[in-house]
Amino acid sequence: MSKPIRQRAILQVLKQGPIADQDELRRALARQGLKVTQATLSRDVHELGLVKSGEGYSLPETAHPEPALPSASRLVREFVTSVREAQNLVVVKTSVGSAQPVAAALDAEAWPESVGTIAGDDSILIVSSSKRSAHALAQQIREMLA
Repeated sequence: MSKPIRQRAILQVLKQGPIADQDELRRALARQGLKVTQATLSRDVHELGLVKSGEGYSLPETAHPEPALPSASRLVREFVTSVREAQNLVVVKTSVGSAQPVAAALDAEAWPESVGTIAGDDSILIVSSSKRSAHALAQQIREMLA
C-alpha cells in the first residue's frame, strides 16, 4: 500500500469526525482493508499535522490538501493485467496488492459510466448502469493499457 493512498484514507476517516486514539484509527483503516502498523500510523499522524485534543485526533484548522494520487493511466499501465466485461460489470485484474490504488485512481477519474468500484487484493469490480456503459468503460481502461 502506498503512502499517499494510506494518508488519503486517514484524512477520509477524520473527515467523519474525531478519532479517540491511534488504535481506533488503525481499526478504522483495517475496516477499509488497510493494515497499518502503529509506527507507520504515528509517522502519518505527524506528517499530516493531525491535532490531538480532548476529543481525540482531528484535522487541523488549516486543512492540508489531500496527497495526490498518481495518474490513472500510469497505474493502469503499471499494474493492470486484464479487463473483462460481464453484463453491466467490468472486472479489472491487477498484480497482487495493486487493486486498491488502481481503483482509487479510477474512481478519481469520475467517469459517468461508473456507478462504483470494489477493490480486493488483485481484482477490481466496477459496476456500471448498463451493458453499453460497461463496454465504454472497459474500452477507456483498455486504451490506457496501450
